[in-house]
Amino acid sequence: MKHLLITGFDPFGGESINPAWEAVRRLPDTCSDFRLTKLQIPTQFELASRHILDAAEKDPADVILCIGQAGGRSAVTPERIAVNLMDASISDNAGVSPKEQCCIPDGPDGIFSTVPVKAMAQAICDAGLPGQVSLSAGSFVCNDTLYRLLYHFRGSDTQVGFVHVPFLPQQAKNNQPSMELEQIIQALTAAISALHK
Repeated sequence: MKHLLITGFDPFGGESINPAWEAVRRLPDTCSDFRLTKLQIPTQFELASRHILDAAEKDPADVILCIGQAGGRSAVTPERIAVNLMDASISDNAGVSPKEQCCIPDGPDGIFSTVPVKAMAQAICDAGLPGQVSLSAGSFVCNDTLYRLLYHFRGSDTQVGFVHVPFLPQQAKNNQPSMELEQIIQALTAAISALHK
């Protein structure tokens, strides 16, 4: 059985809950062809990826899949690319808000995800839920984490990906889109089922 290290961020930006971690921690311990290790990570530049790399060093993973919150999105969205940019509109949970800085100096401008993002989005849709490929992971901690992991594992057999999920209904304000927690869990389960493709 393959090993999937799947992560979710802690709450940030004044929120008391993060749907990413709430969904990840409720996933089964085995899913599709994978044994799951679930890890909560801090919403902090650089530190989030360090936590993941430490965990992967102790228990190497075939696939690392990070889950993050994207308020304003109405679909569950696998990310196609990470860019070498930290440009925060709000502070991370350590009070850091870099502006127009590289994640890794001299790193490439962008690195493509190594998981099958189109198949994952299609599997979410096939499960009767909104899913689509995203071309921007933003420039906050989510993108920074994906970029650093892709950079670290480039050329290796370890696949790395990122999936953004919408707000939960209790987070949504002023008619913002949201999704029930159970639906997010179903969408992630469907996405995981496509990882071997």
